[in-house]
Amino acid sequence: MRITGARIYLLKIGSLHPVLVEITTDQGLTGVGEAAVAYGIGGTAAAGMVKDLVDGLLLGRDAFRIEELWTEMYDHSFWAKGGGPIVFAGISAIEQALWDIKGKALGVPVYELLGGKLRERIRVYANGWSYRCVTPDDYAKAAERTVRDGYTALKCYPLATPSDHGGIKHVSRRAVDRAFADLAFDKVKAIRQAVGSNVDIMVDLSGGLTTDESIRFCRRLEALDLLFVEEPVDPFDIGALKKVSEHIDIPIALGERIYTRYGFRPILESRAADILQPDIGNTGGIMETKKIAAMAEVYNMRIQPHICASPVSTAAALQLDACVSNIIIQELYPYRSVEHFQIVDHAPELDLVEGELPIPSRPGLGVSLIKQRVRPFLWAECALAE
Repeated sequence: MRITGARIYLLKIGSLHPVLVEITTDQGLTGVGEAAVAYGIGGTAAAGMVKDLVDGLLLGRDAFRIEELWTEMYDHSFWAKGGGPIVFAGISAIEQALWDIKGKALGVPVYELLGGKLRERIRVYANGWSYRCVTPDDYAKAAERTVRDGYTALKCYPLATPSDHGGIKHVSRRAVDRAFADLAFDKVKAIRQAVGSNVDIMVDLSGGLTTDESIRFCRRLEALDLLFVEEPVDPFDIGALKKVSEHIDIPIALGERIYTRYGFRPILESRAADILQPDIGNTGGIMETKKIAAMAEVYNMRIQPHICASPVSTAAALQLDACVSNIIIQELYPYRSVEHFQIVDHAPELDLVEGELPIPSRPGLGVSLIKQRVRPFLWAECALAE
């Protein structure tokens, strides 16, 4: 089954810019994948990376030989060794699409090709519910609504403020004053008081503070019984992570900005974190994330797959959730616009039951693009020369 081309879509939905690729084959099957840089800067670069990889290394190749093609992209794109989010977002999108093709060709979900299911559903936590919140009372009311919607776990960003363009704005210059730190603590305290002791709360600091201030703030949070604190400092600063982990009694999670098993290796070896958060859409793809999870298991650690993009990323994450044993919980963004969920024929986010998502049973990733909704965002096409 030869790869004959690709269509690359750079969407614009509210404040998000999902980057999708649809790979075509000579047998008429197509597969979809996502470069998970849907927020922040870099969507156009990731779309260009996908195009360069397809044009330079994939056209005419056997779509079934996924490991071989991943190795080709890693070894012969030159920039992948030591590469960052743009390189690996491009590789990840292509790798997901190849699994989608293979699953469809064989008539099975991707997880059946990775060892089969070991669970029928996965617990999820809600993210994005607090983006418009400012005061502790705002956080309390929004948390109560989210729990009423069926979620038993919530993540928030107490150091962030609402952005004028949608989403949130993180801390600048690694510093906040005492009054702002007090307000941030009061936000999380208000959430705990609003939802009670049976709902899990996670706090994401996005590496916004210096090491000493992060330790000071996290020590205050210890009384609120958090499931984990995410990115208390720069995730690439192993020394700072280690220092924080030695001074606080909250599990540390990180990984959305770490790429491939090679990037996670020093974190594992230092034991500077407790929960790894690889993103299937930018760490190297589905199989690479499964390898990272296996490495984490060796170090007696769990993973929480990160997602930040469209329902395509959610569908890919559910394939991994089905067949990896050491997953603690799955991230979910349930409160995005209707248009966000309508780019696929059935968004997995809509299937929540009692705080869990069922593992899908459709072949491949389990979602298909709605052509009329993504066609206006076509950014580039690649094609095999006749």
